[in-house]
Amino acid sequence: MLIGAHVRDDDPLAAAAERGAEIVQFFLADPQGWKKPQPHPHAEALAAAEVATVVHSPYVVNVASPNNRIRIPSRKLVVQHAEAAKAVGAIGLVVHGGHVTKDEDPAVGVDNWRKFVERQQDEGGFAVPVFIENTAGGDNAMARKFDALARLWDAVGEFGVGFCLDTCHAFAAGEDLVDVVDRAKAITGRIDLVHLNNSRDEFDSARDRHANVDSGTIEPAVLAAVCAAAGAPVVVETPAEGQAADIAFLREKLGR
Repeated sequence: MLIGAHVRDDDPLAAAAERGAEIVQFFLADPQGWKKPQPHPHAEALAAAEVATVVHSPYVVNVASPNNRIRIPSRKLVVQHAEAAKAVGAIGLVVHGGHVTKDEDPAVGVDNWRKFVERQQDEGGFAVPVFIENTAGGDNAMARKFDALARLWDAVGEFGVGFCLDTCHAFAAGEDLVDVVDRAKAITGRIDLVHLNNSRDEFDSARDRHANVDSGTIEPAVLAAVCAAAGAPVVVETPAEGQAADIAFLREKLGR
């Protein structure tokens, strides 16, 4: 099991060395912007490194949106980021499940996801696997509550998308972490990546505020148990100053 962290994008390998990370996640463009990712200056080194990489798509991406001005650029960004992720040797591209607004039918968002991945499969697939991530808030989110996640997976699961389980997001959505891996796998059949984050807020808060493993409202032992049960690469997206300690804690608890 690889254990690592989300790091700055200018020199991910240096950041990995600072933290003792075996896998690094980073952005390839402004996470709040719509610009196409540019070639990474360390692409060759990243692709050749023993450290594994995963890329996170921009937060603005919302493939589910009924708004053409959001959905169509979102589709384009996912395809572009998957291609850029391949250039750095990434194992996958994390994409948030997205949402529709309160007056819109969530079924429309689910169908928008289905159309996107089906069309992309017909065109040869994504350059790297796409990992859909569960999210923390939003009543009409595609992947917040697990009943919504199940509806999404019924529509897209056959097209080979992967799943990224975020512990802070699940906790914030009111999902019990004690058996969260079993329930997630029952829906998706897989967990390709774990975002291992504690939460600064209470259970079912709908707030996405990450904390280091030993300083949030989730018991650290529960977080370690999630990692052990998932058996997938683990990335902490916790505050940078505590990431090395988070990684060391997980290695100790998992016998690594």
